[in-house]
Amino acid sequence: MAIKYRVGVIGSTARGNYGHGLDTVWREFKEAKVAAVADDNSEGLANAVKRLGSPKAYKDYRKMLENEKLDFVSICPRWLDQHRDMMLAAAESGVQGIYQEKPLCQTLHQADEMIAACEKRNVKVAIAHQTRYSPVLRQIEQLLADKKIGRTLEYQMHGKEDARGGGEDLWVLGTHIFDLTQHLAGAPLWVQGYSGQNNVPVESKHVKQGNEGIGLLAGDSALATYALPNEVFANFRSIRNGNGSPNRFGLTIFGTDGIIKMSFGYLPKAELLIDGSWAPGRTGKKWTPISSNGVGKIETLEDGGLHAGNVLAVRDLIDAVEEDRDPEASIYDALTATEMIVGLFESHRQNGARVTFPLGERNNPLANLYN
Repeated sequence: MAIKYRVGVIGSTARGNYGHGLDTVWREFKEAKVAAVADDNSEGLANAVKRLGSPKAYKDYRKMLENEKLDFVSICPRWLDQHRDMMLAAAESGVQGIYQEKPLCQTLHQADEMIAACEKRNVKVAIAHQTRYSPVLRQIEQLLADKKIGRTLEYQMHGKEDARGGGEDLWVLGTHIFDLTQHLAGAPLWVQGYSGQNNVPVESKHVKQGNEGIGLLAGDSALATYALPNEVFANFRSIRNGNGSPNRFGLTIFGTDGIIKMSFGYLPKAELLIDGSWAPGRTGKKWTPISSNGVGKIETLEDGGLHAGNVLAVRDLIDAVEEDRDPEASIYDALTATEMIVGLFESHRQNGARVTFPLGERNNPLANLYN
């Protein structure tokens, strides 16, 4: 197949690197070729050139975007602090599609700018929420549509609750869980949230610059309740070193007739319990595994990890450009997930008040936190 699309890769070694394979995924597509790579770290750039088949190398991604006529760009760094500038530059350069590592960006104001720049030039953007492309998720969607657990009542959302538990877990890992929840249940209506540090409510003295370019951050515990459409509610909880990893990292969905549990991943571990009492220890009801083939069926797919999710995401992004539609895991869904994250802190700033979506505060609420 002839090369149809020229791809640029933006990495930043030691500042988020190349994400979870957002650079190498393009090797799976015969119609696309990585023509150039940019990295502000000389050693990292040399390694990327070798890894990606000797594309043209740039120390400055802006020069790459200016000099190369690119169709797609992967914005790979996991750190958030450069996402806004990289996406604006890519959109303004004339690319057709962008695949970007999560989380979206540092603030809702930045997200608004990114969306406006891409809408102006009809640039399609997919965010690396890989579970959105899982065939297991398709089965869960069908189970909910068929009301196999009855009327949906509540979503329980958990991060990894490791050393990053609390505010960092909320940002870095919670973005996956919030994206899944809004996808399955709809955009949230309001939130009430709390952030704590050493068993006391977060105050301005606790606020500092977070890891991975997050920006202002605080809290070793985070808790929020979200109202979703149709009188469904969702709860998020994360505490530092809560020993929840890896079992609690994911979603538990409660219905009047049962429960669905799923973890994070391309082929997440998922189970169904048909038990309206939610108490299998008392009723003797059994959990049944959910595979890509259906409930109680043996999984026939190999778990290709995040790479498999990336392949489906990029395939969908290319198709979205050709069909002039939004990708499955779009920038708009990523904005909703980001609002759910920021909303927890905005509610805490307002002493736990109910805060409606979309948020009026588009900057980091912790910048305006007072003792």
